[in-house]
Amino acid sequence: MRRSRIVRDVVIVGAGPAGLGAAVYAASEGLDVLMIEANAPGGQAGSSMRIENYLGFPSGITGEELATRAFSQAEKFGAQMIIAKSVTHLSCDRRPYTIEIDNGTRVTARTVVIATGAEYRGLPIENLASFNGAGVYYVATPMEAQLCKGETVIIVGGGNSAGQAAVYLAQNGSRVIILVRAGGLVESMSRYLIRRIEEAGIEVRTNCQIVALEGGTHLERVRCRNGTTGTDTVENIRHLFVMTGAVPATKWLNGCLALDDHGFIKTGPDLSPEDLSAARWPLARQPHLLETSLPAVFAVGDVRGGNIKRVASAVGEGSIAVAFVHQVLRE
Repeated sequence: MRRSRIVRDVVIVGAGPAGLGAAVYAASEGLDVLMIEANAPGGQAGSSMRIENYLGFPSGITGEELATRAFSQAEKFGAQMIIAKSVTHLSCDRRPYTIEIDNGTRVTARTVVIATGAEYRGLPIENLASFNGAGVYYVATPMEAQLCKGETVIIVGGGNSAGQAAVYLAQNGSRVIILVRAGGLVESMSRYLIRRIEEAGIEVRTNCQIVALEGGTHLERVRCRNGTTGTDTVENIRHLFVMTGAVPATKWLNGCLALDDHGFIKTGPDLSPEDLSAARWPLARQPHLLETSLPAVFAVGDVRGGNIKRVASAVGEGSIAVAFVHQVLRE
């Protein structure tokens, strides 16, 4: 195994919007930065056809273009990159920390920013990603509610997140259809949400699944299949919410950090005294905002518990983490 003799100021794992934001700010402020990305820069946002609510781009920007610009900007300031290589292990028993990469290299860092993101469970439809941000959404925030107001939307999923989204969108003026493959919601959704769905007059279609999406630059139609009869119906739908959960990319951490019940990394005020005791937190101070149960290791973006699933928020978290990196380096 090859070990780098350089001790980096900060190693950033993941080159989605949060990681790229951290890289740009850290490098521009004179830190020695190494970013490691398993796939391509941009993360899930990189596949978005058009991001229309990102500050400074009133006509929108594609996820790929935003990622390319941010990547070039980070390189301009001197950040070094390792692309198409996965981080396999974080050695968390001593500082500076050691990060192992799947090509056999070990790199050492005074601080670490984890921005590995989460993979939203999609649908087994070939062109699903081409409509991400252009009719296909994975969260329901005021922005999506405004886009969908007065229109019919379909929500795929039978869990609490799907139920909460359905009630919220219905209250904001959308006609909502919940689509589930099972025979009902009782086994997967809280009773109070089921009551609210019934009270709001939200349609629930059981034993159904989406098998095809159609449209040009924006979603226009969905094809639904009844699992009982096998018949297909086509709906003129411009807004589809896929609420089937997300899996955070945290397996490589090997128990180093405190995680929430869903596997997302706990940070800052979300860390309980029990979490810090179990992690043997060694410092008199409490963890900084975005700092994990391991001193000088931060988590940003979709991999962090309680994150706000917006590109701008992810970039902001990356920049905020760098402010705390400076504080930790001075300790």
